[in-house]
Amino acid sequence: MRRLVLAAPHSGSGKTTVASLLCLALRRRGLRVAPFKLGPDYLDPTHLTRAAGAPARNLDSFLLSPERLRTLFARAARDADICVLEGVMGLYDGRDPASDTHSTADLARLLEAPVVLVIDAGGSARTVAAVAHGLRTFGPDLNVVGVILNRVAGERHASLCEVALSQIGLPVLGYVTRDGALHLPARHLGLLSAEQASWDEGDALRAAATLRLDALLEAAEAPALPVSIPSVSISERRAIIAYAHDEAFHFYYPDALDALRDAGADLVPFSPLRDAGLPPGAGGVLLGGGYPEAHAAELAANVSMRAALRDFAASGRPVVGECGGLMYLAETLEDADGRVFEMCGALPYRTRMAPRLTLGYRDATTLAPSPLAPAGTPLRGHEFHHSVLTHAPTHPAYTWTDAAGQRVEEGYARGNVLASYLHLHHGADPAMAARLVEACM
Repeated sequence: MRRLVLAAPHSGSGKTTVASLLCLALRRRGLRVAPFKLGPDYLDPTHLTRAAGAPARNLDSFLLSPERLRTLFARAARDADICVLEGVMGLYDGRDPASDTHSTADLARLLEAPVVLVIDAGGSARTVAAVAHGLRTFGPDLNVVGVILNRVAGERHASLCEVALSQIGLPVLGYVTRDGALHLPARHLGLLSAEQASWDEGDALRAAATLRLDALLEAAEAPALPVSIPSVSISERRAIIAYAHDEAFHFYYPDALDALRDAGADLVPFSPLRDAGLPPGAGGVLLGGGYPEAHAAELAANVSMRAALRDFAASGRPVVGECGGLMYLAETLEDADGRVFEMCGALPYRTRMAPRLTLGYRDATTLAPSPLAPAGTPLRGHEFHHSVLTHAPTHPAYTWTDAAGQRVEEGYARGNVLASYLHLHHGADPAMAARLVEACM
């Protein structure tokens, strides 16, 4: 099974650009490409998906057990000619600075995958070799097979770096020049999604022409993983789950949606921005994360949808909101300019945008029963948001201990409604998906 992990010294090195170019070039060669993003990111995968022509899947060694991660990887990779895995942050950056745990290096070892270093060569030449040497030798049992140079000035600059890298025995597997047309614009929560970013495919293919595909394909050769893919018995009992999907809400893990389908869910998308009401026959509603703060006026203006969601929640059918979903289900949303917008009012909370970013992995425990889990269930999740509640939660869903050793209570869980800033992975434990689908039946 050919597979490559693209890793870098640090965030901002251009991993997403290079990984997308590689996926596009391989697809244009006629290969079936399976793209993956390491870590909990929702935006980078949209670029990989567009480039590869296949859904990019998240692999996160904190949210997923090692066995579950390898199974999901093997399941998505089984029909592919090559897998391209974009790393997260720097190669060795994980949950803490004292170990590689939950880092790109950790996951590359778990998947026995060759690693290609993506190094920003702007303003350097020989130093590129020093950086690559340090990355290759710092961690044990890591199969670093070569380097892709990013943001080089041109062919001569690339050749200078190549001479330096030859002294440490690392081949250059291609390079990408500085090109404003390939710049992926950013916003406050990371890159724009592929639907929002302008990236001309013709420009991309010209930029990808300097990637050495034959050498990359050879470097990607790796032994088959000793993983058996369990057969999935899709439930004959079905439940319609309406899930929000538009510019305001689109943060979902493909494997999590697959887990719901396997458990018996017929997932029907709807738009809180444009639709007047929920899909007919819905037994439950799923509101993923996204950018409700960027579309607050339009969401507030869609009075009929807000009323439909409020009535649905009052009917006793399950409603689950994550991050942006919590903000939309709340009473009001205050944006960064202090403007207050009416939201659904399905839960007695109010939110406002804050300058400080809240992010990190969480080892949480459920405080109350919900459509996802009974009380007292340990769950792992991830936070990444700029908004906060304007008050302490009155019906908290989860608790955990923060880095300072303080107890945190977060979210809302009461009856059939669950809302939280915590992003969960429904594919991490099939029982979680099954419980939600059963509740929606």
